[in-house]
Amino acid sequence: MAQSPCAPEHLPLARIFHWERTRPHHAYLTQPMGNGVVRDYTWGHAVGEARRIAAYLKAQGWPQGSTVAILGKNSAHWIMADYAIWMAGYVSVPIYPTLTTESVRQILEHSEAKACFIGKLDGFEQMRPGIPANVLCIAMPLAPKTDYAQWDRIVSETLPLQGEVVRAADELATIVYTSGTTGMPKGVMHNFGNIGWSGTPPEQRGSLSPDDRMLSYLPLAHVAERWLVEANSIRCGFRVFFVESLDTFAADLRRARPTYFISVPRLWTKFQQGVFAKMPKAKLDRLLKIPIISGLVKKKLLKALGLDAVRIAGGGAAPMPVSLIEWYRSLGLELLEGYGMTENFGVSHGSRVGQARIGYVGHCWEGTEHRLSPEGEVQTRGPSLMQGYFKEPEKTRETMTEDGWLRTGDLGEIDEAGRLKIVGRLKEQFKTSKGKYVAPAPIENKLSTHSAIEACCVAGSTYPQPFALLMLNADIAKACVESAEKKAELGASLAAHLAAVNAQLNEHEQLDFFAVVPEQWTVENQFITPTMKVKRPMIESTYAKHFDAWVAARQPVIWHR
Repeated sequence: MAQSPCAPEHLPLARIFHWERTRPHHAYLTQPMGNGVVRDYTWGHAVGEARRIAAYLKAQGWPQGSTVAILGKNSAHWIMADYAIWMAGYVSVPIYPTLTTESVRQILEHSEAKACFIGKLDGFEQMRPGIPANVLCIAMPLAPKTDYAQWDRIVSETLPLQGEVVRAADELATIVYTSGTTGMPKGVMHNFGNIGWSGTPPEQRGSLSPDDRMLSYLPLAHVAERWLVEANSIRCGFRVFFVESLDTFAADLRRARPTYFISVPRLWTKFQQGVFAKMPKAKLDRLLKIPIISGLVKKKLLKALGLDAVRIAGGGAAPMPVSLIEWYRSLGLELLEGYGMTENFGVSHGSRVGQARIGYVGHCWEGTEHRLSPEGEVQTRGPSLMQGYFKEPEKTRETMTEDGWLRTGDLGEIDEAGRLKIVGRLKEQFKTSKGKYVAPAPIENKLSTHSAIEACCVAGSTYPQPFALLMLNADIAKACVESAEKKAELGASLAAHLAAVNAQLNEHEQLDFFAVVPEQWTVENQFITPTMKVKRPMIESTYAKHFDAWVAARQPVIWHR
């Protein structure tokens, strides 16, 4: 294996100990504890607790390189647990806090976890049977009440691990399981060199500094949050705030006033819808055109959202609708798109301020490369590329080319300036009965601009034309059930949206109809992944028995019951 380009002083543990020495009294992690209580953990305090937990783990006598899982929502203690695992000489295995019993069991057994940290969770009693009896469980603060070993007690009764532990760049640091859109998640192996390099050099990835602030709320079990929040805070020393719950999200965001804020298109859309709920779009558009008033309105809106201090704002995980990016630009907030995968620790492409092209995910980060295969597949390589899939050498070989490039599975285009555009998934393309190929993702991107559409899935393999299944926003869906008038109004709006979207598509891509389904697609019912991506095989197999009837109905909007 080639030597990591990450300098020893930039490896994760070296940076953690650096901040412990140089900024021991500076706030690092800010954690809501419930009932209005918020606790700040300084670098000295956070690393101190991690040292004590590390000593406890090390005392268990497991072999060097053993795996320890973390199951819980984002929290200050999630971060501390990760550091403790590394200090003890072990490998961390994050688990999404929304998985089913069977998925939890699969990951714990496949990763051969010796222990599992349990954090704040909803519905833990449904997950608990998935934890094998031989796995030692440690309850972090805010975890459900159990008879597990308690974090606070361990901290109070254990002497801290001494010295500055060194873990080499090529040592395995973590196994990150993919979100599993098509089946059993794969365990992606990343070493300390990967994580250390991903946070450097900061001047090329937004000029982050110890004075910056980020809000952590997207799952830390996902590689994007792990890179953006954890790896970058390790490298740059900035402050991290956590959210308490969905109900307090707005207040948590205003408390943090992040300077760097990344989200998924779905949440950026919800922010926009929240604004429109208080001020109709037409009225807001008029106000934004008045020179003197415009600046005041923009400032007031961004402050109300908690985004008035944001220097860099971005999105990823799915394409960002053009109209959404343009709307935020009208408020003075440039949303920068980025792109990455679990297999390259999220570090692949990013848009730069002043160089962004709407619809493109930007240039390669310095040190990384991209190319397109003859089929148009995006292939990348760079210093953050995985060591392979845990215990899956055959799948590793399938994912890598013979000359060492990662097959992303995404279809792309590269413009004259070297910026990448993702146009779909190689395996998601399907052929209609007319023999034409359809890529669902770009069409779904256009559909998602309607405020009532929460999620959608374009299907139609072997049918003359594609069509789309729509899941409505829960509040709007409820209103349609309660009011025939609202349902009729929405039906007309969706029919107009269908016509508007079709006008932008090639003839073979034009949608035959919308099928509005009554179910909410959730992680729990396995229609979407923990990162809010639709599971196409699950959705198509569930509704396939209705496809013939829907096609035969020849209506623009079908309300499925």
